[in-house]
Amino acid sequence: MSNSDDTMMHKIMRQMFRPSNILQKIWRRFPIGSFGLRVYFDATPRPHLAYCMYHMAIAARQLGFDKVSVLEFGVAQGAGLLCMERLATEIEKEISIEFEIYGFDTGEGMPKEVDYKDTPYLWQEGFFKMNKEELESKLKRALLIIGDVAETVPDFFKNYSPAPIGFVVFDLDYYSSTVNALKIFNANSNTRLPRTFCYFDDIIGFDYELLCEYVGELRAINEYNQQNKDMKIAKIYGLSSKRWLRSYWPDQAFILHDFKHPMYNKYIFGDKERHVPNKKW
Repeated sequence: MSNSDDTMMHKIMRQMFRPSNILQKIWRRFPIGSFGLRVYFDATPRPHLAYCMYHMAIAARQLGFDKVSVLEFGVAQGAGLLCMERLATEIEKEISIEFEIYGFDTGEGMPKEVDYKDTPYLWQEGFFKMNKEELESKLKRALLIIGDVAETVPDFFKNYSPAPIGFVVFDLDYYSSTVNALKIFNANSNTRLPRTFCYFDDIIGFDYELLCEYVGELRAINEYNQQNKDMKIAKIYGLSSKRWLRSYWPDQAFILHDFKHPMYNKYIFGDKERHVPNKKW
């Protein structure tokens, strides 16, 4: 059996033996209950996107925002971006907020690797090439930003004047590309929420990928934190234990903390007396 056959069998077996898999599929196909309830039980398409977008929307409203942006770096064929569109529509029905959605991609697949930090033993130039025309015909609200992120990120705010960023998906695979994408946070604090949700797709892989903090996205995260005193990308500790169903995606969810953001210290619970024992909200 080839490595690709073995990988496919691994995926199939993993899905078959998840105890909740059948129930989740039924619930996703026939969505009953509030969106928040379905997020809690991972009964949505792409639960990691649903969780981050939903809780980011709640946080944004607590801070008084009525419009936010979500970004995806590494669009490929667009499945994630299309899912974001559907999720945004559902969340907007439940929470009084509006989403703007942007997708960054070269359109030509992955560029040539720079060096070992890009883990070329896993990725090759040209992987994940986009069919731009087909994807644009399917998109209803998301905007594609085509080009090398090293060139498109610096002009993003000038060219598009987006709503404050609340959630960013990093799915560029390479260390070098992720470093350039993280420069989206070099702009003024008013371009983002004080705590911005982030999801890093390529920090967990199959057994043979052997990812670590010295290569790929993890290295990019660590270097960002070393270079920025007042802004840190941190894991959401305890997220796995708070989920009803066990999954791997909580280990890929992070928050960019902008400690100097003018709204970072704003109390987010309104007039609720959280210090009162046994108070029911």
